[in-house]
Amino acid sequence: MSIGKVNIDISIVIVNYKSWKHLENCLNSINKIISNEFFLEVIIVDNCSHDHLFEVFKKKFPQFIFIENTGNNGFANGCNLGAKSAKGNYFLFLNPDTIISEEPILKMYSFLKENKNIGVVSCNQLNTNGFYEKNIRFFLDLNTLFGLFRALNKKKLSARVLQKNNVLYPDWVSGAIVFIGREWFDKINGWDEDFWMYYEDVNLSKKVSDVGGIVALLTNTEIIHNHGGSSRINIKTASITKTEVLISKHVYIRHNYTGIKHFILHFLLIINNLIGKIIAGSIGVLFFFIPKLRLNVYLCFNTIKYYISSLINRTWLSSRSLNYPNKI
Repeated sequence: MSIGKVNIDISIVIVNYKSWKHLENCLNSINKIISNEFFLEVIIVDNCSHDHLFEVFKKKFPQFIFIENTGNNGFANGCNLGAKSAKGNYFLFLNPDTIISEEPILKMYSFLKENKNIGVVSCNQLNTNGFYEKNIRFFLDLNTLFGLFRALNKKKLSARVLQKNNVLYPDWVSGAIVFIGREWFDKINGWDEDFWMYYEDVNLSKKVSDVGGIVALLTNTEIIHNHGGSSRINIKTASITKTEVLISKHVYIRHNYTGIKHFILHFLLIINNLIGKIIAGSIGVLFFFIPKLRLNVYLCFNTIKYYISSLINRTWLSSRSLNYPNKI
């Protein structure tokens, strides 16, 4: 692996939270990279896992930089914390549950250097079952808010998809692998820490687009992504993450829409979430002994709690966000 040079080309930033097994595989894959085309540094930000493995990994991988966050402050905060310590001209934000090689790094790095109008680039993700994850993604809007809306607008949405040679141009790319130049990162003020988890990648791509940058995805290279390996561990964890998806949609709407569309999007989301979660939660109460249905009870409770809290505190933010009002 090409590290140790004063002039670092690429800073890989990985945010970890109790995902040490996957992280070890990821770091081992990076260790195998030997390139004459770029020099790397690797920064791991641990969001305060509190499981005594932080020091173990620091000793096991002394060639990498380990930073312990002050708490589980979210993906966006962890990424920004890592970027503050980064020396590279380019940042590669990478999930701990990924496996990477030289080829995708070099192709994305070369693509960014050759195309200054590209703000963000990513690549294909191959899951452990051997299937590619979807790479055509659209910003949240009236015609994409729900699955039914997307189905009704399928023809219109398909016409928006641009692909030239081996480059796809989606609205946004997954936060599992985001390659961005330092100049673009500074231009958009990095990741938005209003998001605790989820939709921060959508918002990052949206900020790039709003200032004239292009979002791209290379289809001729790939990484392996053990999707969900760092978050979907048990029912309690699943209830938190699924609730945060719901919350982050509201945060995204708050940031990117105004006027009547802002109101309509929030309203539709609230009605859909309350009706759906109350029905699913009621069924879950009857079949509480079934784990998947028991999860629906927790989601119903979390959803109602969130909306009540939003009214009282006059904010759409998650209570876990560092920017939550009166956060101590």
